[in-house]
Amino acid sequence: MSLITIGVADVSRAQRFYEALGWKMDGGVDNEDDHVVFFQAAGIIVALWDRAKLAEDSCVDDNGGWGGVTLAYNVNSPEEADAVLEEARAAGGDVPRPGAKTFWDGYSGIFTDPDGHPWEVAHNPRWTVHEDGRTTLD
Repeated sequence: MSLITIGVADVSRAQRFYEALGWKMDGGVDNEDDHVVFFQAAGIIVALWDRAKLAEDSCVDDNGGWGGVTLAYNVNSPEEADAVLEEARAAGGDVPRPGAKTFWDGYSGIFTDPDGHPWEVAHNPRWTVHEDGRTTLD
């Protein structure tokens, strides 16, 4: 696992909470359309993003049963992302959002496991995926 995105009601409030725990913000997006915060946490990245936007991006309905979290697997190229999505489909998962270019200049798609848990498979050209699978913010 390389990235955990936590859907929150108020990104700024959540950011303050995690910073109060000692987490150091390491990048993010803050404009009139979006607000997302990234933290480096050991071998993974934790992101905070608007819960409704996360549900829409993950192709799930947030009817209270979804936990507001999408797991992510980062890879080194768009081609590798497509290969992982196909592996998930072949293993019995669904691919509700095929791989495609993103608004953040990367590439990603979503697969869901047999229980409906969404996973984003992503290539972010500004992040490094190390040989051991760790993903780090550049």
